[in-house]
Amino acid sequence: MNLFIEGFQQLFQISNFIAMNIGLLLGMIFGAIPGLTVILCIVLFLPFTYSMGAIESFMFLLGMYCAGSYGGSISAILIKTPGTPHATATMLDGYPLSQRGQTHKALNMALMASTFGGIFSAVVLLFLAPQVSHFAQKMGTPEYFLVCAFGLTIIAGVSGKTLTNGIIAGALGLFIATIGLDPMTSNTRFIFNNINLYSGFDLVICLIGLFALSEVLNRSKRSEKIGKVSLHKEDPQANRITPGEYRKVARPAFISSLIGVIIGIIPGTGASMASFVSYDRAKRMSKTPEEFGKGSLEGIAATETANNAVTGATLIPLLTLGIPGDACVAIMLGALMINGLTPGPKLFVDHGVTMYAIMLGLIFVNLFMLLQGKFMTRIFAKIIKIPIAVLTPVIVIFCFAGAYSVKTSMFDIHVALVFAVLAYLLNKLQFPVIPVLLGLVLGPITEENFRRALILSDGSWSIFASSPISLGLLAIIFLSLFVIVRGKIQENKKDKQHVPT
Repeated sequence: MNLFIEGFQQLFQISNFIAMNIGLLLGMIFGAIPGLTVILCIVLFLPFTYSMGAIESFMFLLGMYCAGSYGGSISAILIKTPGTPHATATMLDGYPLSQRGQTHKALNMALMASTFGGIFSAVVLLFLAPQVSHFAQKMGTPEYFLVCAFGLTIIAGVSGKTLTNGIIAGALGLFIATIGLDPMTSNTRFIFNNINLYSGFDLVICLIGLFALSEVLNRSKRSEKIGKVSLHKEDPQANRITPGEYRKVARPAFISSLIGVIIGIIPGTGASMASFVSYDRAKRMSKTPEEFGKGSLEGIAATETANNAVTGATLIPLLTLGIPGDACVAIMLGALMINGLTPGPKLFVDHGVTMYAIMLGLIFVNLFMLLQGKFMTRIFAKIIKIPIAVLTPVIVIFCFAGAYSVKTSMFDIHVALVFAVLAYLLNKLQFPVIPVLLGLVLGPITEENFRRALILSDGSWSIFASSPISLGLLAIIFLSLFVIVRGKIQENKKDKQHVPT
């Protein structure tokens, strides 16, 4: 309790709150603009933290991290271009809701859900970090693989009407993820003597092509005139979230927060898996699953609470074990080291006051994100009123700038264009694009943990059922597959019944 009180006192310095709010503003902007990622934001502004104290610098970085997770939903809802990979699931319902003239409702639901998920994970970090990290420490390579395998089962859940097409698209994503250096032997795979492919395809570049530039291609084929985008007149009554709607999203938001925390604790999984797993779970629990993909508030609430619940959870293995949960937190690890804080079991013993100040600060980061989001939503919502003739070139410029800024290479711009054409062709052939993204995200960590587990067991597959945690995960995987396949069969039967003879 003494550490808690002293940490609270150290947090309440004006410099900490100024740094926190500047970080929130920057993170929201970088997250909302397609092509400008949270990682890029943190990397660009990390040098500014060198002259700051430990708490001040971490508040600055946490502001970018949390606001960036929410910011990706803004462009996903407004222009069907997710600013971050995990905002792709938000786009599925946010954009259709915006098309119905309920832009503010979608943005406010995303903001409220993001705040709830962020505060939920901050409370878990504050009170349950030692216990939860102890459980995560028991998980070995086989368990990590099974968690990734469970994530891959979501491909079936987001495959649209044709399960086969979704599996093929997911397999394509997994294949693309193998291009580059073999993670175990460092041998080259499918690079065709091109030095630019040694490190494979960057996820940000793929995202820009698959969703941003492909949307530009799709718009170019539409029949409406280029200066006359259909502006959706907003009804103030329709844009208010009613108490009944809040009650409806409460359950999926709470369960999605739990999913986000659990996935965030496991290093290397990330917010993308959390958002898609939560979306799939919310759809199966919903009394109105037919609304998903057409503007469901439950879908928005589930994805946004999940991907923001990851933020605090990723700090648990970082602060207690010294293992960064994702790329953003790995960069924050450098900020800790610069201030003489070495993550690990002794961190809470040697710097307990600072750690409690940081964990308490995460709660205030999310509260200030709510305040800033309420104000900034009015500004971002005006994007939808920009004519296509103006908006499309701006999107293309930011996409190219974002693709080029990752490695300052023209090759990445070419890659983005190739992925745009790929997504355009997949849409024409009625293959879903989201399974490709899931394959890209989960492919590398799935392969690495699978092969490492088989090396440890001398090729015996029994290692994947050698512990109670493994058996529990296998049961969850098979149950998930059974429910998804049964649901697809029932959907196909309903479609056949409605086909006119």
